[in-house]
Amino acid sequence: MSDEKVALITGSAKRIGAYTAQYLHERGYAVILHYRNSAQSAKALRDKLNHNRPHSCIALHADLSSPDAWPQLAEQSGSWKHRLDLLVNNASAFYPTALGQTTLEQWHDLFASNAQAPFFLSQHLAPLLKANQGCIINIIDALAEQANPDFIPYSMAKTALRTLTTALAKALAPEVRVNGISPGAMLWPDGEHQLTEQQKQKILQQIPLQRVGTEWDIARTLYFLVEEAPYITGQDIAVDGGRSLNSVQLHAP
Repeated sequence: MSDEKVALITGSAKRIGAYTAQYLHERGYAVILHYRNSAQSAKALRDKLNHNRPHSCIALHADLSSPDAWPQLAEQSGSWKHRLDLLVNNASAFYPTALGQTTLEQWHDLFASNAQAPFFLSQHLAPLLKANQGCIINIIDALAEQANPDFIPYSMAKTALRTLTTALAKALAPEVRVNGISPGAMLWPDGEHQLTEQQKQKILQQIPLQRVGTEWDIARTLYFLVEEAPYITGQDIAVDGGRSLNSVQLHAP
């Protein structure tokens, strides 16, 4: 069995997942990149990390909308270095679903990656994580509970993931710690979902820190929870610049 710690990060070919993989790798972790459609990006990152430190990274393909993929990904991950210290459930389908037009296929797709896959991957990998006093980090969403009518199934799935976080923290203690990170506005969306300057300013007005978050904000929080906070479990940390404070109601005594 390898002496270096091993992390599996789902959805790690791009953006937050890719940055988190690099952040952990720079701090001594061997990393397992998971990808669905972004094979080129995942393999380029794998090659980069292996160039920096040989035999320290692999890339695995899995379509997490398929139940058959969950045990397969878990088995492939566990057999690489025969240990696992960290599971990051980051992969997430995310798109609007209008009420009255949402299909059962969309429902299954959103719940598969955001709730079902994290549960079954955690279940399959629990023995390896227990053997190394490991951690699970679930990437949730700071806005999941605000009941956006354009994202009902997505919000329901992320709320289920928050429940999974607290339940697993109880079920896997004391060997495994389980926490969640709920990003707020992270990076401006690109492609067909680009925002206008007016839309960006409207979002910034809701954020006390007056900026959107970055991958660095998430990666640092994750590393803190995994490596520097051994007495924290079952928590969901909002990394949103204070935006969720807008939903907090203060009542006079």
